[in-house]
Amino acid sequence: MRRPWPYMQEGLAMLTGLVLWAVVAHSSGLPDFILPPPEQVAARAWASLRDGSLLRHTWVTLQEVLAGLAVGVAVGAPLGFLLGKCPRLERFLAPYIIASQAVPMVAIAPLLVIWFGPGVLSKILITGLITFFPVLVNTMLGVHSVPEDLRDLFRSLGARPWQTARYLEIPATLPMFLGGLRMAATLSVIGAVVGEFLAAEAGLGFLINQARGRYDTALVFVGVAMLMALALSLYGLVRVVERRVLHWQRRNGQRVVAGSWRTKPALR
Repeated sequence: MRRPWPYMQEGLAMLTGLVLWAVVAHSSGLPDFILPPPEQVAARAWASLRDGSLLRHTWVTLQEVLAGLAVGVAVGAPLGFLLGKCPRLERFLAPYIIASQAVPMVAIAPLLVIWFGPGVLSKILITGLITFFPVLVNTMLGVHSVPEDLRDLFRSLGARPWQTARYLEIPATLPMFLGGLRMAATLSVIGAVVGEFLAAEAGLGFLINQARGRYDTALVFVGVAMLMALALSLYGLVRVVERRVLHWQRRNGQRVVAGSWRTKPALR
């Protein structure tokens, strides 16, 4: 179990940031529409919660984030596993995969909005494209990290390909895959907001755009804070899943590197 001191450190860091923010806001002489103090942002957040607008926009963005993340994982994980198993296919598709990431998403997103409309679908596709790459690469690296001597061992035991994948390759790939999922979870929020900035009728990106046009900087801060909360929540959720799924990595209080165990698998 994690000791309470790290949580105290995180809370102290947040409290220090709030204090510095309040000091700068009150002592700099800047108008509120440039740098609102924390209490004004808190009051604006409470007003948005009372009228329901903040929860409504947050729910729209959360749906886009989760759906886009699911698309990115559903495509990136199997494709990364396949490319890790087939080096020739990896070399063939590598230029296209790299080229898809070389172009900034803000340049591709308008095309997706034109092709699929300003609705939720375009936001899901933008989020899926952003989350696809880290999941793909980490899954591929996880397959590459499987020691060759363990593959030879499974072949000597007469394991079938699906048995090798189930008992060796998938467990060995999980740590790298979950690391990519952590990155994808935070990037998914960026993808949804990029789509909402371009064309949307609801969502936190839409809310921030509206507040910016009205110079309602406090509401902009509220929207940004909600985006940060979404990203941190998704990241923390993946960490919880990672600790539960990878419990076999901890032996006698020490972390075991994936692929380094030497126990004989039960092939069935």
